[in-house]
Amino acid sequence: MRAPLTIVIVMATLVATGVARAEVDCTVPMADWQPRAAVQEMAEAQGWTVRRIKIDDGCYEIKGRDSTGRGIEVKVDPSTLKVLEVEYED
Repeated sequence: MRAPLTIVIVMATLVATGVARAEVDCTVPMADWQPRAAVQEMAEAQGWTVRRIKIDDGCYEIKGRDSTGRGIEVKVDPSTLKVLEVEYED
């Protein structure tokens, strides 16, 4: 009887943790988006080398390298070009 209860508690904890770690999403209407060229310019102004710009979860996502050559993945608000999240590759 204890094993099923323990499983339920563990699963509930994992679900709650997943909700707390939800990824960044953007909900900006397409009419308010900056063009990709502006994203490219913003990235280059940061000293980044851009390999790819794509759309992910309604945000721009930049894949490339930072000024030190380290691999990066950056989520950017499509209307303000504000950096929302930066992930570094090991």
